[in-house]
Amino acid sequence: MADTGRSDAFVEFERVQKSYDGENLVVKDLNLSMPKGEFLTMLGPSGSGKTTCLMMLAGFETATHGDIRLDGTSINNIPPHKRGIGMVFQNYALFPHMTVAENLSFPLEVRKMGKSEREAKVNRALEMVQMGAFGGRRPAQLSGGQQQRIALARALVFEAELVLMDEPLGALDKQLREHMQFEIKRIADNLGITVVYVTHDQTEALTMSDRVAVFNDGVIQQLAPPDTLYEAPENSFVAQFIGENNTLEGVVTEMMGDACVVRLDDGSELDATPINVSKVGERTRVSIRPERVEFNKERLSPDAHTLKAQVMEFIYMGDIFRTRLKVAGNDEFIIKTRNAPDQVRLEPGSEIEIGWLARDCRALDAS
Repeated sequence: MADTGRSDAFVEFERVQKSYDGENLVVKDLNLSMPKGEFLTMLGPSGSGKTTCLMMLAGFETATHGDIRLDGTSINNIPPHKRGIGMVFQNYALFPHMTVAENLSFPLEVRKMGKSEREAKVNRALEMVQMGAFGGRRPAQLSGGQQQRIALARALVFEAELVLMDEPLGALDKQLREHMQFEIKRIADNLGITVVYVTHDQTEALTMSDRVAVFNDGVIQQLAPPDTLYEAPENSFVAQFIGENNTLEGVVTEMMGDACVVRLDDGSELDATPINVSKVGERTRVSIRPERVEFNKERLSPDAHTLKAQVMEFIYMGDIFRTRLKVAGNDEFIIKTRNAPDQVRLEPGSEIEIGWLARDCRALDAS
């Protein structure tokens, strides 16, 4: 997939490929550009190529083909320590025998910076991550969240304009992880730095990013802002990988410009928005988000398309109710409704009618 390109590109991948054995491509003809100050996340399952792209940008891997540019200059042949890029890893990579301040000072010493300038930059970086009082401690004396802040400070200490983060929050518990997501985004925005962030966590990507590149099989499947990815996935992989999603399979029976009719495998029909289908007779997988489905007749739009459903399971989740239904032969169809005093709790075994608008039902590729 090719990015349309940007005239103000700060980071650029042009027709980049990577193979480890000379035969199989881990990254396939990647074209990607991002402006200065953007927070871009590379998201995808294990083996999709996202981490390889990050490592090529950092200089720890070499592209088999193509060009990688930083601020207009090719960096293919520039060693990692001369690229001026900050790195944050999942395992923090802090030196255990050094204090926090010494850990931050080390990359500045490598750059032959004077002592007074080093101390000023270390203090500034610690203040950025609200760890100014911890300079004399060793990593073992810090919590996981504090160590991650120090790892971030070390990436910022030499005022790198580009910071790369490889699954940096993977070792943290859920609550701390969510807190650090907002902290990292806040720091990045305040400093105006450019961030390339790698994760397999879709919630993390949606929460933190200006844009998300969804990888699969070495190819960017879709590159878009988080809300576009979720609301308007371009293919079945993105629809399934981003957020919870309902699918029903069938065949296109009518094409009417920006609408189509799909006959589901159980014989029922529904209206959908054609995204990855182009002709009558084509197999398709239609996609409907759980929160777009309505079962309360009073709330159903007159334009809603309706299907019969059987309640299989009702789960109380605090702020929402999650109900599993059997719809058109699919007994893993999910609807989500908010926990409100007037919200009906559906009883397992009951028969209901559900509906949604055709614009919320997307006819995607069948694969």
